[in-house]
Amino acid sequence: MPEQFNVPAVNVVEDENKFQIEVAAPGFKKEDFKVQLDNDVLTIYTEKKEEKEEKDKRYRRREFNYQSFTRSFIVPDYIDKDKIDAEYKDGILFISLPKLKEKIESKGKEIKIK
Repeated sequence: MPEQFNVPAVNVVEDENKFQIEVAAPGFKKEDFKVQLDNDVLTIYTEKKEEKEEKDKRYRRREFNYQSFTRSFIVPDYIDKDKIDAEYKDGILFISLPKLKEKIESKGKEIKIK
């Protein structure tokens, strides 16, 4: 019976310098992933195909297994889009979205009520 695959769990972590997206996807290789930024939308896509064939004197069985998912995120305008990077390590895809320096330094201000 083919293995079932659900959309992987995703964590989004923020600190003062960046956002980090963590996608739990064990069993994949980094070549299985495609990460694209298009019009402020970051899309993570993967597709994995496996084909098994077993032969015996009395039977022949062939199974196909496809695993794929797509996740998309809106990237805020205060992210340095030229410095977004990704790494796949120990079954987790890490995508780092650094914040623009000028946005980090502007902490906001208090607005007086008239």
